[in-house]
Amino acid sequence: MRIAVISDIHDNVWKLEAALKEIRELKPEALICCGDLCSPFIIGLLKNGFPGPIHIVFGNNDADLYRITQQAEAGRVMFYGELAEFVVQEEQLRSLKEANPVIPGKRIAVNHFNYLARPMAASGKYDVVFYGHNHQYRHERLGQLDVINPGAIMGYNPLAEGEKKYIVSTFLIYDTTEGVEPSWYKVIAEEVKENKVKHVVSDYNKVAIEEFKL
Repeated sequence: MRIAVISDIHDNVWKLEAALKEIRELKPEALICCGDLCSPFIIGLLKNGFPGPIHIVFGNNDADLYRITQQAEAGRVMFYGELAEFVVQEEQLRSLKEANPVIPGKRIAVNHFNYLARPMAASGKYDVVFYGHNHQYRHERLGQLDVINPGAIMGYNPLAEGEKKYIVSTFLIYDTTEGVEPSWYKVIAEEVKENKVKHVVSDYNKVAIEEFKL
């Protein structure tokens, strides 16, 4: 199963639209967002931009949860609070609580915060942990365990100084097939003449796999 993973949109509709266009062409079976969508209208862009199941956890900047969750669609757009737990069965993401215990599958956890992702990974309950929050793309591995931050769609790090605030905007496609590495992509949205925005998405091969240290 192939899963698109994004995080930290922060209302950057231009880069989100560019990312979703590329994701549609890549045709993953599901989309995961690790939080910080921000405004409720982002849900509409996600719904219109990706035709498959969309799984969303909340971040610390998702304030208007009432209007955000109003746009849920059973089987299409699903919200899980601050933690989602899945198992991959029959090429679908199934809630860990509702999955068939007889059928084995890759166990996936999703939350927003990097400081929660690490103890979750260390628990040994999961095969993959996705997170966001610190706007730093990263792929760590311990044995068969993957711990991954897809980076910030926003393309900005408010904690950095000067020009370092402007970071590469990234997302990834995660393949649950054993031995297949994630495919990373970077997103560029820039203004061109007549107030039009040019969208560019390309492969991004600068994400090295690091050792996950407990």
